[in-house]
Amino acid sequence: MAYDFITLERADGVATLTLNRPKAANSLDIPLARELMHAAIACDDDPEIRTVVLTGAGPMFCAGGDLRSFADAGTAISSRLKELTVYLHAAISRLTRMDAPVIAAVNGVAAGAGFSLAIAADLTIASDAASFVMAYTNAGLVPDGSSTFFLPRRIGDRRTRELMLTNRKLTAAEALDWGLVNQVVPAAELLPTATKLAATLAAGPTRSYGAVKALLNETFEHGLEAQMEREARAIAGASVTADGQEGIKAFLEKRKPQFTGR
Repeated sequence: MAYDFITLERADGVATLTLNRPKAANSLDIPLARELMHAAIACDDDPEIRTVVLTGAGPMFCAGGDLRSFADAGTAISSRLKELTVYLHAAISRLTRMDAPVIAAVNGVAAGAGFSLAIAADLTIASDAASFVMAYTNAGLVPDGSSTFFLPRRIGDRRTRELMLTNRKLTAAEALDWGLVNQVVPAAELLPTATKLAATLAAGPTRSYGAVKALLNETFEHGLEAQMEREARAIAGASVTADGQEGIKAFLEKRKPQFTGR
């Protein structure tokens, strides 16, 4: 599929997905959200993709929703937002549910839906020039893009309320201190760092990673015994995969495992 507002590059098991509306601060309108959904589906369906890196073109990661396009919709604004969130939420669902780990490489401002995309990733690396702000209620709107699901799980209810109600802006260093990101690096080192991590993960047991993601994404939805049952089924299932067999064999033979993602 050809894309106009994103780029999707594949190399050595790593897909690099770049939001590509730099003149509009990579803000999300319907065409970009639709392409993001299609790209997420393509990554989910390609067994050769074993890690995804999500980043933005230009100096900003993503400024959130394209408020100009919302205003241009006039009285159809509600319908437009419902359509946009269908695409955005489907993209996030596919990236979250796929086996391959997703790394957000936040190269600049992550506001609104950009913030939501950054925290929905499995791992987040930020440039030291990055910043994070919810921004939704500043425009009289309400958070979307999975942020009301993931943000309390990342940093707790109190801090989530502070960010969503006051629109406090966090620097990259503050985001690291709060546990919103895993690592902060100089801007010039952002993509090399993310790519190196992606390469490491792409050489790992992809189906095991998918099981880990599934367990963690729903860990607050179950009681102790139910969650342990899910763990038991997940580890038993992993043990009979090719990578599970290889991992056990390599451990016993005291060598590095050669995982294939199967």
